[in-house]
Amino acid sequence: MAKEIHIGVGDSASTAKGFIDAWKRAEQGEKVKTEQRLNFENLETLLRTLTSGRWGLLKILRINGAMSIRALAKALGRDYKNVYTDVKRLEHIGLIGRTKDGKVEVPWNIVEARLMLAA
Repeated sequence: MAKEIHIGVGDSASTAKGFIDAWKRAEQGEKVKTEQRLNFENLETLLRTLTSGRWGLLKILRINGAMSIRALAKALGRDYKNVYTDVKRLEHIGLIGRTKDGKVEVPWNIVEARLMLAA
C-alpha cells in the first residue's frame, strides 16, 4: 500500500474543520480514510519551504533510496552544508525521515501538492 502525503495551503480554521468533519463521520459509523496532510499557512511560506532545490533532494532520495547526507550532496552536486540545512528543514516538517543507521529517506511513495488559485 502506498504511503501518501498531501501538501497544501490552509489556515488553522480550515484544518480544524476538516478534522471535525472526519470525526463526525467516524462517530456516525462511516469508514474514514486516514490521510497525512502538511498544510502551510499561505502560499509564500509553502514556496519558501519547498524550494526547487528541496524538491530535487526529495526526488533523488525517492529514486536512490536512503543515503547519507554526504552522498546526497554529491548526487545533487551541491555543497554539504546547504544540503544538511535542507535535510534538517524537510525532516522537521516530516517529509523525510531517518533509517536506523542514520541515513535520510523519503518515507512517502506519493507526495501530492495541490494549490488553488481562488477559494
